[in-house]
Amino acid sequence: MIKTDILIIGAGPTGLFTVFEAGLLKLKCHLIDALPQPGGQCSEIYPKKPIYDIPAFPEILAGELVDNLMKQIEPFQPGFTLGERAETIEKQDDGSFIVTTNKGTRHQAPVVAIAGGLGSFEPRKPPITNIGAFEDKGVEYIIRDPEMYRDKNVVIAGGGDSALDWTIFLADVAKSITLVHRRNEFRGALDSVEKVQELKDKGAIKLITPGEVIGIIGKDKLEGVEIRKDKENHEMKCDHFIPLFGLAPKLGPIADWGLEIEKNAIKVDNSLDYQTNIPGIYAIGDVNTYPGKLKLILCGFHEATLMCQSAYQRIFPDKRYVMKYTTVGGVHGFDGSKKEAPKAVIKTID
Repeated sequence: MIKTDILIIGAGPTGLFTVFEAGLLKLKCHLIDALPQPGGQCSEIYPKKPIYDIPAFPEILAGELVDNLMKQIEPFQPGFTLGERAETIEKQDDGSFIVTTNKGTRHQAPVVAIAGGLGSFEPRKPPITNIGAFEDKGVEYIIRDPEMYRDKNVVIAGGGDSALDWTIFLADVAKSITLVHRRNEFRGALDSVEKVQELKDKGAIKLITPGEVIGIIGKDKLEGVEIRKDKENHEMKCDHFIPLFGLAPKLGPIADWGLEIEKNAIKVDNSLDYQTNIPGIYAIGDVNTYPGKLKLILCGFHEATLMCQSAYQRIFPDKRYVMKYTTVGGVHGFDGSKKEAPKAVIKTID
């Protein structure tokens, strides 16, 4: 039995940052994740994707963000159960919870923080009849290594942040980039939309809106795509077709834990601490929902911070404290030297 103060379900960016905030309060954390390594989607799906909305980083690759978070929490020595999925949860007489994985590993903690991101997921595929025959033969739904597209002709389909961000990034990598979207309006960040328009005006990319990829051309591998625009069909030669229509999320076994679910997300009380309808179980990051929710890593960090304050009060109900600020107590020692964790200046009243 693995025992800890806060058991975190999900080792993505929000789950990792929870370790840091809990560590400032001298609370120990253990993380469970079905993936074989920490980082969630940032490590598994798009480690080379640039992220633009992390404070103090005008641009940072998703994989680098995970590396930095792992360095940040290293002094607090969290535990990890990786490659296993949280399967069942049982509440004990003392108010704690026992979470068992699909491989039978048991964990016990007075607080459970679900930071499972989108849960288990698979890419949404366009309704093209023969697209399955070309998967990994020129059709990719996830970009793991941008170098794969160097000096290649690439067609991207989609109108969200991923389609826009990868169009911008690959403009300096690929031989040619064509972005196809069904509407003239995009769903992504305004700044990204403006950058794509600038690239189009400079002739650095091709932009087809409104338009839609309706067919795949090729025999043993992708040779091109068929695009419909203005009620006419056009063929375009390309080496890669990347439809980026988002991911279809599934909560998995967590959906059977008795939590209040709304549109495949866990409802929480955002007026204070992001607690679910079951006291002692919290949900933070993309996995939760509440009025005004934004699915941003930045928001997940904020939610983790407030959740840890509430968790401390749950674990130590007889103590009151006031956190004033954090400071660095000594050298972190990420180069192998002696480690000393950051400290929070806290006044505790017993």
